[in-house]
Formats: sequence, C-alpha cells, structure tokens
Amino acid sequence: MTRFHQARPWRAVIAAAAAITVTAGVVAAAPDAETQAQPTPKLSLIAASTAVTLDSWKEDPGVYLDLGTYVTAENGPLELKVTRKSYKDPVVATQVIREGTRTLTRTLPPGLVKDFAGLPGFAKVTITDASGRKVMDKLEAFCPNNASGRVRPDAPAKSKYPESCPINPFTLGSVWGVENGWASNTYAGYYSAPVALPAGKYTAKVSVTKRYRDLFGMENKPRTIKVTVRERSYDDERPGAGSAAAMRHGAQGSHGSQGSHAAGGHSGHGAMRAPAPAAATSGAGPSYNVGHGPHTPAPPALPWSLKKAALRAAPVGDAAGQTDGSRKAPAVKPAAKRPTGTPSVPDVPKPDLRSLPAYGITISKGQGDTARKDYLAFSANVWNAGPAQLVVDGFRTPGKELMDAYQYFYDANGKQVGYTPTGTMEWDPRPGHEHWHFTDFASYRLLKADKKESVRSGKEAFCLANTDAVDYTVKNANWHPGNTDLSTACGQENSISVREVLDVGSGDTYTQDLPGQSFDISNLPNGTYYIQVLANPEKRLKETNLNNNSALRKVVLGGRAGARTVTVPAHDLVNAN
Repeated sequence: MTRFHQARPWRAVIAAAAAITVTAGVVAAAPDAETQAQPTPKLSLIAASTAVTLDSWKEDPGVYLDLGTYVTAENGPLELKVTRKSYKDPVVATQVIREGTRTLTRTLPPGLVKDFAGLPGFAKVTITDASGRKVMDKLEAFCPNNASGRVRPDAPAKSKYPESCPINPFTLGSVWGVENGWASNTYAGYYSAPVALPAGKYTAKVSVTKRYRDLFGMENKPRTIKVTVRERSYDDERPGAGSAAAMRHGAQGSHGSQGSHAAGGHSGHGAMRAPAPAAATSGAGPSYNVGHGPHTPAPPALPWSLKKAALRAAPVGDAAGQTDGSRKAPAVKPAAKRPTGTPSVPDVPKPDLRSLPAYGITISKGQGDTARKDYLAFSANVWNAGPAQLVVDGFRTPGKELMDAYQYFYDANGKQVGYTPTGTMEWDPRPGHEHWHFTDFASYRLLKADKKESVRSGKEAFCLANTDAVDYTVKNANWHPGNTDLSTACGQENSISVREVLDVGSGDTYTQDLPGQSFDISNLPNGTYYIQVLANPEKRLKETNLNNNSALRKVVLGGRAGARTVTVPAHDLVNAN
C-alpha cells in the first residue's frame, strides 16, 4: 500500500476516548512538538455546486437528496479499518495514519460504528422552503468509499480504497478510505430513504455533526445549496421522445454500459430491486459488492428516467452490458490451452473457503405446478479468506456437454506452479442464467433440531463472482477484484474455455428463491431447524483449511399449510433475518 509523507504529527485530532498505538517500534515525537502541530490528515466538507435540480416522479414520489457535497482529504488519506473478531463481538473502527515510515493507529470511540455501512449520523441536512420555514432535518451516514474523484491534479490517479461499504449482515472486516487529494460523496443513496418534497424552491444546509468534527479536526463550515424540485412522469420519458432519446445517448456516452442493467434475476443470484436515483453528475457509481443477494446496489450515475426506462425495457438474463448492479469489469482470461503434464498440488498458499450464516430468510409460495407448496427461501455466501485466490479453469472437449475443471496454484510471485483436476463445469441454459457453472462449489441443507439432514437444495453448481466484500482486512485481500460482472466471468454457450475466480476477502452470494433451490417445507412439521451453508462439500478443491467450511443459521418454522411462518433468532450479535 502506498504511503504518503506527512509533515504534521497527529495527536491534536485524537479525542480523549480514542486509544492510540504507534506501530513498527517507532518512538513518538516530543509532546511539545505534537501539541503545536496541525491535524493529519486534513478533512473538509465542500459543495460541488451552489445549486442543484432534483426530480420527484409522479409514479414513485420522493426526492433523493444528492446535493453534491463531498468530504475531501488533504495531507494524507482518511483510512479506517473496521472489524469484528466474531459475531459475538462488537464492530470496532480504527483509523490508520501513515507518516513516512511510521504507521499510527487510533481506535474510534466504542459504539460509534455499529455496522459496516459507514459512519452513522455523519452529516446533517436541513431544508427550508422559499419562505424560510424549516421543512426537514435529516441525519445521513457517510461511507468514505462512496463515489469519489480527485480534487487536485497531482493526486494519485486511482484511489486504492474499495468502491463501496458492504451491507451484508455477516461482513467481518472492511477498509474505508478517502484517498489523499480526493473527495468522497456524502450522499447516502439507498442507505437513506427518499424524502417528501413538493415541487418548488428550497435551500439545503449541509454540515458535519459535532462529534465527527471533533474526532477528525474538521472546521465548522456548513455548505448551502439552492435546490429546485421538479415533478416529472415516466410517461414523458418513454423511448421515442426527443428529450429522452437525447438524455439516453448522452448518458451512455459518458457512463458506458451502466444504462443497460437488467431488471431480472441473474444466475440464480436473485432479482435486483431498482437502485436509488442519482443525478448524472453526482459520480455516485454502483456498488460492486452487493450483487447477487437481496441487498440493493448504491445509486448508479444515471438520471432516474433512464434507469426506469432500462428497467422496463431490459430482458431478464446476462448479456453484454447487463449486470446485476455490480461494477462492470472484465473477467480474467483462462489459460490458452488445457494443462499438460503431471498434476500436482505444490506447497504454496491456497484459498480458504468459508461459509457465512444464511440470511434474507423468508417464506415463499410456489407457482404453476408448485402453487400449493411452501418454500423456505434464503441467501447464502461462500467467501475466500485467503491467502490465495481460488482460480478454476474449465476446458471443453468438442462435442461434450461438460467442461473439465482444473484448479491452479501460484507461488508468491504469481507464477503458476501446479494444477489439479477438480470436477466439471456445466452450461445452464435457463433464462436468467445462461452461463457456465462450476459444480460442487457449495451445498445447502436444512437440518432438523438434532442437526441431521432433512431437506437438501438442488443448487450445487455456481458461476463464481466477487459479489460481497466479506473481509478486506485478511492477508492479501484484493480491494479491487476483477470478475464482478457475470456476463464476462462465466462464459458464453459457445465458449471453449472459462476462468472463474473468487478473490481473497470476497464472497459470492446466491439467493435461493426458486423451487429446486429453496427448501420445500410443505410437509415439514413446525419446530426448530438449521440452514446449513457448506462450502466445497466434496472436498475437491484444495484449501488451507477444510474444517471451517460449514455455517449454521437457526430458524423456527410455524403456521399451517399455505400460511407457513418463519422466525429467525439473532445469530449472536447479528439480528438480521
């Protein structure tokens, strides 16, 4: 990780409640020098514009308050390491300050950060109408990884920090940051609900709340933005209308394929709820790490009218430029040819596949021939704790339906040093899938109270993609994984070879909500059960540890046929179903 030289020591910004550590055996500067120094890094609140226009749609009323305010970092990046030891332990946030060869850390006050979605209650937004009457006070959380950009030409060309803050309830570790010389949008997107504002003229005042000003040494300089709310209708933006066509052409020219996101489910990873709108100039780009599960992506950098048109017109499935809301990125290319020679499993770093407890647990009804059945739907995630990538290539023998799959191994310099056969890949032709699945990656089972198997999901083949940032604090975690887009990562029907990668720190969420994947509970008695998520069930993949592949989530079934219920107790400190 790049380190930036800092000329100004750090103690002046440290709150009395924060714990302080100096790492690498460095002796702290003399107290008198530290007392006279200014804070490092220096954070400021800025507004990109003094006036914005926001839309309220007749068919979906509510205004998303993307006011174009940003937090800038100078004299060094804002970097926070957010972790929890286990689900029995609270979330702890630590600021990392790099001064030349020194690394300084301080723990933020206990209880300040409760999850991984950002700094709660960071910004206060006050709205007054044209007469000066206050119509709204609102607190907004701030994800330092929000859409960002440079504020100085000499700033690093790319930010080293991840693109978003994870919202998977079973996240274990995250890294948040505003790069040195960069600015990050304070707009909370779907972490914040839209507000009711009739069409008209308003004034917005945005400020950083006092506890964060004190914590980070920020000046009390609120920003004032003139706001125009205009009411619009989707009917006015139908394809063929001159203004809509012009807007669509302009947006796709500047934002690429983001305007073509599919509205339906992708590869069994779950349907995408419509993302929150954002102004085309906001820079509020999509989140890469919530792709296949029930959670919503961060708002795309598109006018809401274009997003609505795309959602209404786009077919279900994975095609070029159609993603599940994850950040578009090219897949890693497979090896040029099938491996030859003697397979071997060398003594080099290997992946460590682990399962998260199930979440997003609901009762669903069947359709068509299964209309009288009750199903238990859920989301499941298998992730890679490292320290090495999971790399699997599939190679097709002409005329055969299955690809032969091989796991590859690499030394510390990234050189391939071995491979081993590891099963097969199969083509899934169903609408919403239409790509190659690696078989036996995971297994889902519903266990009785005695933890003996009762029902098994039929889903055991997967297209691997890095949908969730589960723990970016583990060794060798990749904060910018490549294969986050299913249409490129999992191949075409006529592909001769495919490479699927699960990067270190990331996991792949699949939503089990279809018959054959969700659990048929129609004939199960009421009572206590456990959803088991089991990684690498046949132990075909080579790992550093095969003893941590299972995760259990307790559920209690109730109700009666046709009206079943499910109660999901908290999993230690995680109270999310």
